[in-house]
Amino acid sequence: MPEDAIVSDDSLTTGPGLYKHMRHGPRHDWLVLTGGAIGHAPPMATGAALACPGRKVIAISGDGAAMYAPQSLWTMAREKLDVVTIVCANRTYNILNIELGRVGAFNPGPKTLEMLNLRNPELDFVKLAQGMGVEASRAETTTEFAAQFADAMATQGPRVIEAVLNA
Repeated sequence: MPEDAIVSDDSLTTGPGLYKHMRHGPRHDWLVLTGGAIGHAPPMATGAALACPGRKVIAISGDGAAMYAPQSLWTMAREKLDVVTIVCANRTYNILNIELGRVGAFNPGPKTLEMLNLRNPELDFVKLAQGMGVEASRAETTTEFAAQFADAMATQGPRVIEAVLNA
């Protein structure tokens, strides 16, 4: 991550604690969820890129959350914004699964669990991003992710990396 990057993070279940590893990294700003919202990272990253041209912006979102505002990818392409969007693809609305337990629904039925499943049909963020004019790739290993992320950091313009998680 370059010096002075802006990170927009709404990866509620796939990225907790990520920021603690960044305290020894390059100086940056970290925009995080303050509670009650799902899917704000890509739109907030769009705003940050518009407000701070010349700074690399990184959006980190889960696949369920990223479905709340996919149109932000089109805006990133249209405005040629330097935003790298990382979609942590665990193929479920995991935060909503957690919320079931918080409200006392400890044994949800198959119909409830199916509504939180993102595999029927399986989302394809590479095709979604490309359809909106954003370069995109899928990483299924940490080695693939590291190479794609390094390339995205060295390249100007919008980019999506779908990071497939074995959750």
